[in-house]
Amino acid sequence: MILLTLAALQFVSIVDFMIVMPLGPQLLAGLDIDAARFSWVVSAYTLAAGVAGFLAAPWLDRVPRKAAYLVLALGMIAGTAACGLATSFSLLLVARGVTGAFGGVLGGLTMAILADVFPTERRGRATGTLMLAFSVASVAGVPLGIALGTRFGWQTPFFALTALGLPLVALAAWSLPPRAAPLEAPRRHPLASLLETLTVSAHQRAFALIAMLMVAAFAVIPFISTSLVANGGMTQAQLPVVFISGGLLTLLSTPLTGRLVDRFGAATVLRGVVPLSAAMLLVVTHLPAVGIAAAATVLAVLMATNSSRMVTAISLITSSIEPRRRGSFMSVNSSVQHVASGLGTTLAGLIVEGGAGEPLRYFGTVGILAAGVTIASLWVAARIRPVA
Repeated sequence: MILLTLAALQFVSIVDFMIVMPLGPQLLAGLDIDAARFSWVVSAYTLAAGVAGFLAAPWLDRVPRKAAYLVLALGMIAGTAACGLATSFSLLLVARGVTGAFGGVLGGLTMAILADVFPTERRGRATGTLMLAFSVASVAGVPLGIALGTRFGWQTPFFALTALGLPLVALAAWSLPPRAAPLEAPRRHPLASLLETLTVSAHQRAFALIAMLMVAAFAVIPFISTSLVANGGMTQAQLPVVFISGGLLTLLSTPLTGRLVDRFGAATVLRGVVPLSAAMLLVVTHLPAVGIAAAATVLAVLMATNSSRMVTAISLITSSIEPRRRGSFMSVNSSVQHVASGLGTTLAGLIVEGGAGEPLRYFGTVGILAAGVTIASLWVAARIRPVA
């Protein structure tokens, strides 16, 4: 029940984060913005999440997990509602920042609770199950959100997520155990605790790995929908089919990856997944007008490899962190993920051009850079060691 509750709210959080990207063509037209300004709409969530995670890190091992989880979930849902109420680029930018500030820390705390509940030998499968929320979001949440946005306006998906999220918070209040912060959690000054989290060498290696993977992924992902419409000749109405295809494949690949991690070890699986992921980044960023079937296949494989490498990387990282530091580490790690995501999207936004009624240019250059960073992450991963 704990895993189901965490996964359900994770689904809301992921759809809330992802839905902006495939709504790119609608936002470009509805708010009269270009690709560069759209990248800031995406980045606002991730950058705010990064800042909030650093601020929250010193406290997450000092307060009850359940209370913190409920506050963060309610804050995220309030931000989601504000996105739907936004009537301009500036208001949407602020609303995305509020949503990211709460949702980003919520994601880190979710992984900390998961690591508290499940031992190392079962953590790969549990992580894979939790990350099925990404697959379900891709199969059902995002396509439905696109359909609602296309028919009723881009604000509608945010209102739907708000309506879905509120009862799930009530479920979390009922199902999550009133688990207090670990007894061995150090009672130090918050700044000293944050500095310690940032300076432990094992933490630094983990941060570096996750940052490289997120920069590479989010230099490409936010612009895929725009590229498919502007360069691939697809219509906005066809985009849900593409995302459904990707989500269906990740429904199979994500739990399979979790089982492989438990059997062969995270480091071994990561060495197999990362090169394939890099290759797919190159393919999707150089994709010409190939038709919906080929485009859906390519995106499905990209989403599956991206999901698999995240399951593997998170399993590898959590095994290298001492339990007493897990809450603060996961909060900072969530910050690193979101800052790196925002950095990747912002850097890509500086490279690409067009996209609003014209071809998206230099997307292939972004893909080459993203693939290179992905391959380089293997060097960092090889230096991460599990806690004895």
